[in-house]
Amino acid sequence: MIEKDFVPVIPFVSQEAGNVRAEAPSNIALIKYWGKYPGQIPANPSISFTLKNCTSATSIAYDKKNIKDSGISFEFLFEGQSKPEFEPKLRTFFERIIKYLPFLEDYHLKISSSNSFPHSSGIASSASAMAAMAACLMEMERRHNPDISPEYIALKSSFLARLGSGSACRSIAGGLVVWGKHDAVAGSSDLYGIPFPDAIDRVFHDFQDTILLVHRGQKQISSTLGHKLMDGHPFATQRFEQANRHLQEIKGILANGDLDRFIALVELEALTLHAMMMSSSPYFMLMKPNTLAIIERIWQYRRETQVPLCFTLDAGANVHVLYPNTYREKVLQFIKNELVAYCENGQYICDQVGTGVEIS
Repeated sequence: MIEKDFVPVIPFVSQEAGNVRAEAPSNIALIKYWGKYPGQIPANPSISFTLKNCTSATSIAYDKKNIKDSGISFEFLFEGQSKPEFEPKLRTFFERIIKYLPFLEDYHLKISSSNSFPHSSGIASSASAMAAMAACLMEMERRHNPDISPEYIALKSSFLARLGSGSACRSIAGGLVVWGKHDAVAGSSDLYGIPFPDAIDRVFHDFQDTILLVHRGQKQISSTLGHKLMDGHPFATQRFEQANRHLQEIKGILANGDLDRFIALVELEALTLHAMMMSSSPYFMLMKPNTLAIIERIWQYRRETQVPLCFTLDAGANVHVLYPNTYREKVLQFIKNELVAYCENGQYICDQVGTGVEIS
């Protein structure tokens, strides 16, 4: 589908008021998206695991305006508290999507959101939050136009979520999700994420992700600013080429279940992401000393035991430990015995591959 396919062409059935609620998960990229073009278009394709337990829940109560005016009227609460600092990003999001959901100008929106995990700390809280928001808005569209198909709802939800936070488009569907046009992935698009369409070995169906909370506080630099620093980055072209090669390579890995190659590729992607941060201008570093200590312990444990676990990182200090479900007991014991000491207040989150957004 192309952009114009998401612009409504029929009038909506007006409603006086209503409530919608959606819960969307975070996701963890295996091949990283870092750098973008205008319109929230990725500079390279990416692929991620949709998670299950790290979620954002969003509800929207909508009431008909007494007087129709241009723009969207809204108020926003995060975990029951007013958060004025979030409003500019939301307003930008609504300005981007109004032509795709023009009926929103008829309503005042009361938006409430909450997370099951720390926000702004590098666990893709903006991805889950904007995916949940997009899912709510598409449920509103479905109520205004009941004839739209589930397939259209899924694609447009991802399309809208991308306009709020790029990686949010990977949090609508479950399992493995690809975002970004790549000739080797049928149906892939820069405009939305799609479920990975090719063969996936059963070992990846219930992969585990234990997230070690090295630093729960807010990152020193936002992902939005980090992406902008790829403009003119001396290694940007090589990085984008590498990501395209890696997406081609991971197709075979996912099909045959080659865990050694999976581990090597995923860890290289994580370290390359942070290398881009450390070599941009201005440069910055989101890893903490305990991040590096955890990585070194994972490497040592893997050498000593041959257990196929690996790490990946998002744009933050926290470490995602990825491993097959069959090794869950062993890996969790290793985490409790050796890695918890590096976590802030000993905290970690047990997660796994999930099924995507849910409407309630």
